[in-house]
Amino acid sequence: MTVRTKRLILRPWQESDLEPFAQLNADPRVREYFPGILSREESDASVKLMSNHIEKCGWGFWAASLIETGEFIGMIGLEDVYFKAHFTPAVEIGWRLAFDYWGKGYATEGAQAALQYGFESLNLNEIVSFTTLENMRSRHVMKKIGMHHDPKDDFDHPKLPEGHPLRRHMLYRLNKTDWKMEQQAWK
Repeated sequence: MTVRTKRLILRPWQESDLEPFAQLNADPRVREYFPGILSREESDASVKLMSNHIEKCGWGFWAASLIETGEFIGMIGLEDVYFKAHFTPAVEIGWRLAFDYWGKGYATEGAQAALQYGFESLNLNEIVSFTTLENMRSRHVMKKIGMHHDPKDDFDHPKLPEGHPLRRHMLYRLNKTDWKMEQQAWK
């Protein structure tokens, strides 16, 4: 399954994506709001997990590349949330782009296409996203794509230990009805 936008292709992973994705995951700027950078082996293992989900379900965290050049820029898509929290089971929307592609609207553009795929093709009723309190860039994208935050939904990420500075997360949600209303407003 491939999703196209004006400037992006969201597609299954290829062998040629492994090296640039490993570079992205080794960049402290990209991994600022994660527990740490990833080794090449850890990065490759994450691609294997994402690829397996796409093969099994037909959707997932896709590799993102530019239509104009074919250049790999990161990942954007939808994925099941694999931990227990007050909002699970759930499908999350996420993105991780190489630093050189920040600030160009690619995350927003790709995320809007992923939302459309989730609500129209998968017939999901709700899509969530979450990040640390300090990650203003991702929070900005979440707001731009129409997601809503209620402080009562904030949670401690169960995969991070008690006392970890990144443990507290903000949850954003978007339901299909609100998404459809926003689509009408944009027309």
